[in-house]
Amino acid sequence: MSQATGKHMQLSGTNLERAGDHNQRVTLHAIRVNGPITRAELARITGLTAPAIANITKRLLVENLIKEAGRRRGGRGQPATKLVINPDSWFSIGLNVDRDHVTMVVLDFEGRIRARATREVSFPLPKDVETFFAKGVDKLLAKVGIGSDRLLGIGVALPDDMPRAAILPNQPANFGLWASADIPALINGALDVPVFVENDAAAATMGEMQFGLGKQHQTFFYILITAALGGSLVIDGNHFRGATGRSGELGLLRGRDATGHERQIQNIVSLSALYSRLAAQGITVSAPHELTELDDSGQAIIGAWVEAAADTLLEPIVAINCLVNPETILIGGRLPSRIVDQIATRLNQRLVAYAATIPTIAVVSRAALSDDAPAVGAAILPFSHRLLPTRTALMKVAAS
Repeated sequence: MSQATGKHMQLSGTNLERAGDHNQRVTLHAIRVNGPITRAELARITGLTAPAIANITKRLLVENLIKEAGRRRGGRGQPATKLVINPDSWFSIGLNVDRDHVTMVVLDFEGRIRARATREVSFPLPKDVETFFAKGVDKLLAKVGIGSDRLLGIGVALPDDMPRAAILPNQPANFGLWASADIPALINGALDVPVFVENDAAAATMGEMQFGLGKQHQTFFYILITAALGGSLVIDGNHFRGATGRSGELGLLRGRDATGHERQIQNIVSLSALYSRLAAQGITVSAPHELTELDDSGQAIIGAWVEAAADTLLEPIVAINCLVNPETILIGGRLPSRIVDQIATRLNQRLVAYAATIPTIAVVSRAALSDDAPAVGAAILPFSHRLLPTRTALMKVAAS
């Protein structure tokens, strides 16, 4: 939980009648983002009256969603009590399904992963995911020490058109089963809680909004590097989906590979493209963490791929700067942090050449939730549905 420093997240509540649920969500979110925080600070940040804040925080304490964390001294009179989120109040499960793995996490209300399980598997079928979840969920909950009664729900993140975008070699014919798969039905047999399904890039972006650098940046573009390549856009604190819900489809743009052939850039910038480069040199990698364990020859191949990735992403990022004018561009996904940092560094170096011709250039950085971003973002979906403000456009950063 971030400490109260020079800036607070500003949220707008309302004092209208019958707006209690919205005001409670806004207040709870303000405590989560800015805590430890006093009631007086909450009133100023939310725009609610002091009596309204007193009533809301009383309910939140009774419901065990927040707790007291000492008193703030230094002013006149009785020291003010500080409030923080109770991370043990509620939990959720996030499940990320992709062409090369299945990952499950248990998340607390503070955004911390309490337990995690993953399986590196090529082209998992719906039945594989159902079995993975059924066999693993009880073990994860036992590891955290909670029962299903402490879960708000389950979020599932997976790519759009997963069976149709054949970017990995040897995709089996029956992988098309995902086109008609009933995602909630795959996991509802194990736990009777609400299930929320979301695109993986969108889920990762929502996670970054709630628990990552999105707390500092209200307009940003998110690049997700997984088995494929995805993107997502946040404008003024809102995840922007576009007219048909397909905005941010970065990987479908065209680029040229090392041989000069035009291809979708997800065939150049993705884990599968990196694995293919390594395989062409006789190096087999079965999981992202193994990339950091390769010898000098392997690292040289990764270095060459990083340069190619930066070259390929440069023009799309220039376009994003011109068309969207984001505060920052974030890169997340399953790549080891060191490699993501290398890509960001190379991109920032290349963007310097455009400084004289582009009004503003957003810095490219590694996302805070980069490693398990889709799974974490999926786990946040139940929190957003039950506890957090739905009108995220009301949020803005303002100096305290």
